[in-house]
Amino acid sequence: MTSAIHAPPLRDAALRRLGSALKASGYEFTTVTPGTHERVNRRPGNAEGRTVTDVLGWSRPFRPGALPEDIARLLVDARVLHRDGDLWYSLIRVSSHDGELFVHSAFPPAAPDAVFFGPDTHRTADAALAHLAARPTTPWRVADIGTGSGAVAVALAKRLPASEILAVDVNPTALRYARINAALAGTVHIEVRRSDLLDDVPGDFDLIVSNPPFMADPQRRAYRDGGGPRGHDLPLAVLDTAVHRLAPGGSLVLFSGTGITDGRDPLLAAAAQRLDGTGLRWTYREVDPDVYSENLDQPAYAHADRIALAVLTVTRAGNDR
Repeated sequence: MTSAIHAPPLRDAALRRLGSALKASGYEFTTVTPGTHERVNRRPGNAEGRTVTDVLGWSRPFRPGALPEDIARLLVDARVLHRDGDLWYSLIRVSSHDGELFVHSAFPPAAPDAVFFGPDTHRTADAALAHLAARPTTPWRVADIGTGSGAVAVALAKRLPASEILAVDVNPTALRYARINAALAGTVHIEVRRSDLLDDVPGDFDLIVSNPPFMADPQRRAYRDGGGPRGHDLPLAVLDTAVHRLAPGGSLVLFSGTGITDGRDPLLAAAAQRLDGTGLRWTYREVDPDVYSENLDQPAYAHADRIALAVLTVTRAGNDR
């Protein structure tokens, strides 16, 4: 393991080979919420990693010899190991979804360029796929705004092999991981591009999906902070963008969170203010009424009774425009 200090620069090819090796070995890992992750790792016996899942799933520090030599070598080649004394840490995690593996940031995702993956990734993909199945027509041009690991774009691309799929993000690390993950899944028709919302890509879209950051985060972590006092600035910016970029018959699936106070949902109120009177059809539903309760102790949620997850779907009429 000491050869890590002589390793070449980060190589996407090494991460792709790592993903292929893990897939061939039958590796699987379901990424949990940060609160669950912390609790499980605090249990007796979990301070150090002894298996591939411990290291690449649970982000536990490990000692030389804990990993199979081929996996350790690929991590070295990719320059994704960090040494602290006698222990080593992986700078990435690898998680499962929809039969594929996805490279993303290690826990805790504290770096400014951390790439999010977790239960909300699964929920967003489920919402997008349910909407896709209910659509009367095939969306030929699709955008995943804030793609992160690319997991939602990959799930859609697997069902839309003839469609143009754009996965956009402003985070260079997210773009790198999304390209690697798209290649691992064999979804070569995904185009991963840098774009602030859709500012840097032209044209209209038949389907726009997004799971932007939506928490009110005093630390302003990019993967988590939605902006504004309630964390809604970015989700609403996605909504505003989609309203102007949906093709006739096009639709938006926006997954977000919201703090509920005395039965009032400020995200729903803000969305309704934007959408009422536009002629667009839209629905809004809670998909989980109570999540991330540890954040209720934070000043930003001091008056909230609960934090809920919701899906907003917006559709432009087929003959609109």
